[in-house]
Amino acid sequence: MTRRIHIVIVALLLCVVLGQWPRAAAAADAGFNGFLASMWPQARDAGISRATFEAITAGLEPDYKLPDLILPGRPKTGAPSQAEFVQVPADYLKETTISRLASYGQRLLQQHRATLDRIERQFGVPATVVLAIWGRETDFGRYRLPYDLMRVLATQAYVGRRKEQYQVEFIEAMKIVQEGHAARGNLRSSWAGATGLTQFLPSEFYKHGVDFDGDGRIDIWHSVPDALASAAQQLANKGWQSGVRWAYEVRAPANVDCTLGVPEVSRPIGEWLRQGFVPVRGQRLSAAEQAQPASLLQPEGIYGPSFLTTKNYFVIKEYNFSDLYVLFVGHVADRIRDPQPFATPWAATTQLRSKDVEAMQRHLTRLGLYADKLDGKAGMQTRAALGAYQKAAGLKVDCWPSVSVLQALQRAR
Repeated sequence: MTRRIHIVIVALLLCVVLGQWPRAAAAADAGFNGFLASMWPQARDAGISRATFEAITAGLEPDYKLPDLILPGRPKTGAPSQAEFVQVPADYLKETTISRLASYGQRLLQQHRATLDRIERQFGVPATVVLAIWGRETDFGRYRLPYDLMRVLATQAYVGRRKEQYQVEFIEAMKIVQEGHAARGNLRSSWAGATGLTQFLPSEFYKHGVDFDGDGRIDIWHSVPDALASAAQQLANKGWQSGVRWAYEVRAPANVDCTLGVPEVSRPIGEWLRQGFVPVRGQRLSAAEQAQPASLLQPEGIYGPSFLTTKNYFVIKEYNFSDLYVLFVGHVADRIRDPQPFATPWAATTQLRSKDVEAMQRHLTRLGLYADKLDGKAGMQTRAALGAYQKAAGLKVDCWPSVSVLQALQRAR
């Protein structure tokens, strides 16, 4: 009898759930359809024809499985844990991946030599750098982006955490279709709406896109010349300095103050050298190179490699705001020319979970040592603030977020 009652209860619950779900889904879709309709005046003012608008929005459905959404009745979801922010350098910068991309990049350097030489002359960005970006973003075009661009942009514009930004991107994507740069069915993207061989948001397409093959349209989805020239123009527009390296790997002195590893502390490279930093492998820097301003970067605190980063390092960082991303791109670019890996191996460090790093940031903010975003990412500012706390607390100063330091911060509270 008890078993029969249990079965009946389960069946009733299923009926309730299955009976309510279609109504809830329909209500949600009705809201989405109403939102799409509300976008027409903004699209019209941007020059989108009614025919284009109807063709793109007809039958369009939201994707509520995307990250970075705010959905009624559900907790806010942040961006997914991108590898750039949750992996230790040794995992993100895997030698097998680096060497594979560098090897393939060497072949592409020869295959597209004429185009890459033209790009370098016109924009001042080395061929190896744009090749490395292409490799990192889509594995030189061999990785198929998994999402429908229009669906992503419309969903993010409707219930994303950055609605206003994505409403603009949605309309810019309509312009891409209307102007014939790409067919609607070819527009694949990442979960965040980046599209093409070198992954541009639609607004970036219009800011930096280049018709480099001269066929009358900008095609960053299929045309290698257009995609690579567009990536180069984006870097140039953001301030790339021709003839300047992205960074120099150095050996730090034993008494290095890792709290100096922030962009605000910038000194001529020659001054860093006089303070005991030594270029690896006996590399000699010219007087012009030593005069360049640079900042210290120690991605694992006092552990692992150290770098003196130039203006161009931070230009690449505007492409993707992650130190590990820049190190990946910069190192692949170097390896296309020279097969040598980093001179100093990455240390066997562990990475705290994002929620623990965010807890650490909260403690450091309360102590007046940290004034940046509470984002759970152990970036430059977080590592420097952590080092400042370690100094004040009489702990070992290594500028690396660990369980022991988090526990010390919690006890101090």
